[in-house]
Amino acid sequence: MFKSELHDATRKHEKVYGFYEKLYTTIDMLAGLAFLIGSILFFWESTMYSATWLFVIGSALFVAKPASRFAREYHLAQLPLPGDDED
Repeated sequence: MFKSELHDATRKHEKVYGFYEKLYTTIDMLAGLAFLIGSILFFWESTMYSATWLFVIGSALFVAKPASRFAREYHLAQLPLPGDDED
């Protein structure tokens, strides 16, 4: 796992890698937006509860980022490489 050669070893590897890169980028964007909107909402006392929840959601998304990378590497490591036995 965590071998860059697996990112494009086969067409299937490239597709899996691309999927997880899109997922990672989406998670990253959502986490950033949650923190940005939460920060803005902290300016008003009436929206602090919502702001706090956005920080919790953003934090969970930041945890999901390395989890998605781990899932990607595990998925890539499970795919057959050229020359592997088909049995």
